[in-house]
Amino acid sequence: MIEIGKWNTLKVIRSKDFGVYLGEDDSKTADTVLLPRKQVEEGVKAGSVLDVFIYRDSQDRLIATTNKPLITMGEIKKLKVKSVTSIGAFMDWGLEKDILLPFKEQTAKVEEGKEYLVKMYADKSDRLCVSMKLYDSLKKIEGYKDGDTFTGTVYEYKKGMGAFVAIDDMYLGLIHESEIYNKVYVGESVTGRIKKIREDGKADLMLREPAYIQMNEDSEMVYDIIKSYKGVLPFTDKADKELIKKEFGLSKNAFKRAVGKLLKEGKVEITESTINIIG
Repeated sequence: MIEIGKWNTLKVIRSKDFGVYLGEDDSKTADTVLLPRKQVEEGVKAGSVLDVFIYRDSQDRLIATTNKPLITMGEIKKLKVKSVTSIGAFMDWGLEKDILLPFKEQTAKVEEGKEYLVKMYADKSDRLCVSMKLYDSLKKIEGYKDGDTFTGTVYEYKKGMGAFVAIDDMYLGLIHESEIYNKVYVGESVTGRIKKIREDGKADLMLREPAYIQMNEDSEMVYDIIKSYKGVLPFTDKADKELIKKEFGLSKNAFKRAVGKLLKEGKVEITESTINIIG
């Protein structure tokens, strides 16, 4: 059986001026698919065996190609949005006809020119489409342990839960909302550390380094921001956590640790209402 969205090994059944018809050994006319003449190499004739990818052309007819698509059935890949229309977004997948990302399969509003992680599937009409809903298609994590660094792609964000990440674009990961101090976007590549691998094979992630490592970087950043206030920050480490998060992108505890390090190093002093650079 000829399978759409996959590579098929088929035999040339007959040749026409506009191309060759391919099928299986016992193919009938209805079980053949056209490979356009421009993709037929010299010397190909009836009985020749070819590896071809099957999809639908602009008129929704099955057609074969020897060109390599960027994604095949069931695969998870990053594709770029070519255009956004009234029925969804069309993405570049390396073939002449762009592939549809329906609105109902989007986990966030997509933008032209940006890349998103998607999976190919066939809809009820057997047309090839892609979806950003990846949770049920990703694997339990392998080859990692607690504390390891990771790289992944954000494929969904749920308020109250956090950012869902495909580690290596294949494994299940989640950055809990409590671990997110700067906004992350669907489609964004992120790096961080694995906080914990759970018994169900899913990984809890953090974008920041462990506190004892992160503190050095944070203290430098806090010092630079205080300098931008002409050396006088108009609030202290007792300020509201939302103010601290807005100004520094840090949790209140991380801010306190950074300020404490600067105090210990003699770089700042704290008054009742300000933090001042010394010297």
